[in-house]
Amino acid sequence: MSVLLLRLAGPLQSWGSAARFTRRTTENAPTKSGVIGLLAAAQGRGRDADLTDLATLGFGVRIDQPGTRLRDFQTAHHGDTDKAMPLSQRFYLADAVFVAGVSGESGLVHRLHQSLLDPVFLPYLGRRSCPPSQPIPIGPPLNTDLEEALRTAEWEASAWYKERLVHSSRRSAEARQAPGDGLGLLLDCPPDQEPDITLRDLPLSFDPRNRRYALRGVRSRTVPRPAAPPPHEPTALLPPVTPRTD
Repeated sequence: MSVLLLRLAGPLQSWGSAARFTRRTTENAPTKSGVIGLLAAAQGRGRDADLTDLATLGFGVRIDQPGTRLRDFQTAHHGDTDKAMPLSQRFYLADAVFVAGVSGESGLVHRLHQSLLDPVFLPYLGRRSCPPSQPIPIGPPLNTDLEEALRTAEWEASAWYKERLVHSSRRSAEARQAPGDGLGLLLDCPPDQEPDITLRDLPLSFDPRNRRYALRGVRSRTVPRPAAPPPHEPTALLPPVTPRTD
């Protein structure tokens, strides 16, 4: 078994599992269907291609930078009649960063890694309007456990976000309040365990004429957050001042 870690970072992301009609919501973290769609696109698979091998991959995601929820209103007109279509609402996550991981047979995982290095179709973060801002693969596949790989992966949050947490932690300490120091971790739930939540995001078919998704159990964990960098000190690079003796 091998594990492939993915960096999912971009100005906007949207990972819907129950989006319908004019209200297109997003989950707080990438869905398995969204990540499998990204991998299938990188391999050049058509929407009517068999997804059995990808659907059986183990899946997990760590929330390194939760981002903020954004709502957008969109209008459209019918292409033939020019009649106004109903106003739709689209929800996004802005400035979010996640580390996702898939695990499975070594040959398949290595092929997925190569596809992400030279994708057939442009990968995107849930919707075509959400391109990634950084390379997606985090190094080559690892020979380890999926949960362990996600626990020990480097913290991929933005520098400004880490620095903000430093100042937030200092203010919390002054107020004698313990700041949060963990990262959320979401993993596939084994069949013999009770899931914490259930999502309909296990893809069976991406065919536009017959999209089908099965339920997936998810268990949630909190893992220690890596230490944030020291606060910025602009005078640290200045040469020392020698006192005058005259």
